[in-house]
Amino acid sequence: AVLYTMISIIQNKQTSRFLLEGQMIETVWTIAPAIILVFIAIPSLRLLYLMDEIHNPTMTLKAVGHQWYWSYEYSDFTKLEFDSYMVQDNNRHIPLLDTDNRIVLPMNSPIRMIVTAADVLHSWTVPSLGVKTDATPGRLNQVSFSINRPGLLYGQCSEICGANHSFMPIVIESVSTNQFINWVSKMSESSDDWKQVF
Repeated sequence: AVLYTMISIIQNKQTSRFLLEGQMIETVWTIAPAIILVFIAIPSLRLLYLMDEIHNPTMTLKAVGHQWYWSYEYSDFTKLEFDSYMVQDNNRHIPLLDTDNRIVLPMNSPIRMIVTAADVLHSWTVPSLGVKTDATPGRLNQVSFSINRPGLLYGQCSEICGANHSFMPIVIESVSTNQFINWVSKMSESSDDWKQVF
């Protein structure tokens, strides 16, 4: 019995020694990643705040996703609305990427984009602008951007929204402010003429 007691005392001392032996390394490998995460989180939170900050936009454009085309509304200037369908003629345009009605936007102007959908989930995406926002039925999503060069910018719906999902291209034509004002006045006149016909 004495021998059994001595053996159990020795085993308990060895067991407690092994339990306390790796305590320092365990403390270090728990605290070190936590400190690293804090250093990563601080600049990330700052960037998230700066991205969410809403500047005073020059104009607002509303995009509504339908199966399978986009509708656009320029409501700041006049009641200017149009639908944008993919162009089927591959001879004159980039196949599967051009539309019959392009979005015309002024350069170097902060633009607020409001995106929604009429039927199913869509996604308004223009990679060269770094813009991607979901078009959700019954919800308005907002994104801001500014275009700093003239030209054509291409995008597509990047949500799998149905059979003709790949036929929802987006084309933005970036122009100078004077050209944009001329375009808006021309489109307003043509829409007034169309209303007079009916």
